[in-house]
Amino acid sequence: MDVTEFQQWVNDYYENKGWSELDIFVRIGFLAEETGEVARAIRALEIGRDRPDEATGSFSDNRKELVEELGDVLGNVMVIANKYNISLEEVFNSHKEKLSKRYADK
Repeated sequence: MDVTEFQQWVNDYYENKGWSELDIFVRIGFLAEETGEVARAIRALEIGRDRPDEATGSFSDNRKELVEELGDVLGNVMVIANKYNISLEEVFNSHKEKLSKRYADK
C-alpha cells in the first residue's frame, strides 16, 4: 500500500467510526497526546522505565510500542491533512523543498 492509498484508508476508516467529525481542536489534543506517547516509547527504548509502576519490556516489545505510537501520530496527522484536503505527497514535497532551500550549500 502506498502513502496515498493509506491516507485514503485512514480517511474512510475514521469516517466510518465517526472520528473525523471531531472538532479540529479536539483532534490537535489527540495529536499532542499521541506525541507524548511517542516520547514515552522512545524513553523506554533509550533509558528504560524508571518508575516502579511501569513494566520493563524487551527491546522488541518497546520497539513495537514505538511503531504503534508513531502510527497513532501519523493517523492524527492524516485526519488533519484530510480535513484541509492536503495529501501527504504534498506535505512530503513541501517539507523536502523547504529543507533543501534552507540548508542548500551549508
